[in-house]
Amino acid sequence: MNLDAKAPAGPVEQKWEKHRFELKLVNPANKRKYTVIMVGSGLAGAGGAAALAELGYVVKCFCYQDSPRRAHSIAAQGGINAAKNYRNDGDSVFRLYHDTIKGGDFRSREANVYRLAEISVNIIDQCVALGVPFAREYGGLLDNRSFGGAQVSRTFYARGQTGQQLLLGAYQALERQIGFGQVQMFARHEMLELVVIEGRARGIVVRDMVTGEIETHLADAVCLATGGYGNVFHLSTNAKGCNATAIWRAYKRGAGFANPCYTQIHPTCIPVSGEHQSKLTLMSESLRNDARVWVPKKKEDLGKVARSISEVDRDYYLERLYPSYGNLAPRDIASRAAKRVCDDGRGVGPGGRGVYLDFADAIARLGEDAIRDKYGNLFEMYERITAENPYQAPMRIYPAMHYTMGGLWVDYNLMSTIPGLFVLGEANFSDHGANRLGASALMQGLADGYFIIPYTISNYLAGVKPGAPSMDHPDVRQAQQAVKDRIHKLLAIRGKRSPSSFHRELGRVLWEYCGMARNRPGLGLALHRIPELREEFWKNLNVTGDSAELNQALEAAGRVADFLELGELICRDALAREESCGGHFREEYQTPDGEARRDDERFCHVAVWEQTGEGREPARHVEPLTFETMHLATRSYK
Repeated sequence: MNLDAKAPAGPVEQKWEKHRFELKLVNPANKRKYTVIMVGSGLAGAGGAAALAELGYVVKCFCYQDSPRRAHSIAAQGGINAAKNYRNDGDSVFRLYHDTIKGGDFRSREANVYRLAEISVNIIDQCVALGVPFAREYGGLLDNRSFGGAQVSRTFYARGQTGQQLLLGAYQALERQIGFGQVQMFARHEMLELVVIEGRARGIVVRDMVTGEIETHLADAVCLATGGYGNVFHLSTNAKGCNATAIWRAYKRGAGFANPCYTQIHPTCIPVSGEHQSKLTLMSESLRNDARVWVPKKKEDLGKVARSISEVDRDYYLERLYPSYGNLAPRDIASRAAKRVCDDGRGVGPGGRGVYLDFADAIARLGEDAIRDKYGNLFEMYERITAENPYQAPMRIYPAMHYTMGGLWVDYNLMSTIPGLFVLGEANFSDHGANRLGASALMQGLADGYFIIPYTISNYLAGVKPGAPSMDHPDVRQAQQAVKDRIHKLLAIRGKRSPSSFHRELGRVLWEYCGMARNRPGLGLALHRIPELREEFWKNLNVTGDSAELNQALEAAGRVADFLELGELICRDALAREESCGGHFREEYQTPDGEARRDDERFCHVAVWEQTGEGREPARHVEPLTFETMHLATRSYK
């Protein structure tokens, strides 16, 4: 497998500018001869489709939701990072790059990260031009707040609805191009196979989720912007529809899968309340700007009303352990700290799996109205779910599965190991290393969609002749038949267990053995149990209904089948990476004070997995990571 990153030479601050000049261009009159498929309509997908259509390319955009504006980007709450330095507090492009490399525990590609920081300043201008209503200060300037892993305020926001507002802006740009006829939109269509002809990605096979019809769409290039695979854990903050099928189909067709074990646990989520739950609810990291995280110092205080526990009897453990960053320590560190105090028997709420997120000091300092202006919709959401008033009592929170830093391997041009297959946003691995900083997901999605793919896909298309292959091509027919065979196989089992029962069991295994903490014996148990569960799935699955109709059980079954394979790869990758870094915490590799201990000599690389055939173990390849501007250092937030 060729893992040429294609990162340009020269000083890091000049790489992107130099690279853009060296990229091949497509004549404006020729652009309309090329067709590009965009799978996904979130920030990366909608932004990329709109930008490519604006350039003149013919674009086909697909989403499984009933409207592009229902993409999961809408759920992002807290904000989007950009190195504008409006607060004049010492921020810069270099500092954002530094914080992102450090936050990812030196496991990301340096050139990609600097480009992301560089482009961030343009993203805000683009979004304002699209009408995104960012919060503003009294004087009219855009407001900023702080997020974890940074000592400056660089996060732009729209109350607790930043993702929604950004997606509406991207959606309007997309709809404009749909109106012009440059984009053809296919809602309620799920990608089930990638068409590869002579080694190049040339199209996709989709299922119309309403009629059940199998359709094939061919193009000159394919872009996947389908988000992450966090729902492999069953309980996560992702929408229930979020899945890994598109990227997993690409992996099975030969695309490398990078760092699958890099999964992020978010520290501020509403705790699990019972077996009935099918998902978890995020409470934005932005809340940690004004709230203080604590648990009782003494176990005998656990039964008391929170506000009755005196200050001296409270353990503000993040402020104690990480005084330089306090409650804004990065997500992986804050999550593990919460787990430690709960494991120590000092967790609050049912089951002892919770810590307090307390706004009492902020309300006393700023007033309840000011807090309501900042976080009102989040407080309302919390009260509706828990029946507790967070203005009068602390929130109870606990870490939950949230984001995936792993994904399909891409080079500097966002192209996978399959020529013509580009991967954008959370679906790729490129920017966040072993841990993503808060408010950087929206930044990456929009950077990839608006500002990177329009340049890099042109470089690829300039070297290929326009025109779709024939529908009668043997590889097209083979891809179509593979989809039909898989659907028939799922419907023909007629067992006794539902797809969700298998998904729930898989999630328990992954959370227990490959969640916040991992170790060799636990991963070994997971790698034994998951194949057993997968074998039972193909013998005892029950899918009701038919394929020629709206069938959500069939949709779920296909996704769970892919999760059962992906879950094994996650554990395999976690076992092979014998170090702790970022969100990947192997208990055997930690410092005396419980922090992650990297092994730069053996593991300063990207691990890329290649499918070698059904029933065979995947091959592990590596892309070495080099740091020319920043130097490897032990990450510390103390």
